[in-house]
Amino acid sequence: MYSTHFWHLLHIYWHKIARIIILALFIPLSSMGQEAFQFNLPFSDAKWLHYGFSIGLHTSSFQLKYSDTFVTPEMDSVHSIMPAPAFGFSLGFITDFRLADQFNIRVLPKVSFYEFPVDYNYTDGRIDKQLIEATYVEIPILIKYKSERHKNFRVYFVGGIAPGMEVSGKKRKEQSDNRLLTQDLNLNIEMGMGIDMYYPLFKFSPEIRFSKGLPNLLKTDKYGYSDGIESLRMNVVTLYLQFSD
Repeated sequence: MYSTHFWHLLHIYWHKIARIIILALFIPLSSMGQEAFQFNLPFSDAKWLHYGFSIGLHTSSFQLKYSDTFVTPEMDSVHSIMPAPAFGFSLGFITDFRLADQFNIRVLPKVSFYEFPVDYNYTDGRIDKQLIEATYVEIPILIKYKSERHKNFRVYFVGGIAPGMEVSGKKRKEQSDNRLLTQDLNLNIEMGMGIDMYYPLFKFSPEIRFSKGLPNLLKTDKYGYSDGIESLRMNVVTLYLQFSD
């Protein structure tokens, strides 16, 4: 698995990563109490264009809906089909256009690495564990509504759409035999909230975003894994760590 090693290291060092994030969040608060207040990046919000990059840590799963054929005699040996959540990550760029004092439009191209486990539970106790590994190029297009700036902080909300295309076609073609298959194109509706934190040289914006897939990603296969399933749709919750000018 292309992300297994990454998540093994993350499991080992997540305590240190959490401490770094907490320090990044609270260092500005502690410094304000120790010295005279400094208004960082005072002209940043007047700029019409901002650039940056983001790192995303997400959990994803399929929302599965059974079809009418699931209860037919041909499916008697299958007790249940259970999607499970799995971790992944994304790397992306930020292009932020100022529309008004409190509104921006954001274009956020990124590469996302997903895993989707699906367990087929049989009446005789067998479990067939399917794992769909997918790499998507996604381009979220979001409207950002910002609160009034309070010293070096600002709360914001985002919402919009995120079209995506699966690009690990060669790897998936090699694994296509005897597997659950999914479509290559997707479209998510996204909503989230975050905090803009102004530092002397950059802006740090932790954000949580919820994504709901609209199209049915299920693809018919000749081995019967799609039998009994009417639809598969993507659900994702992501923590973004964003840095911009």
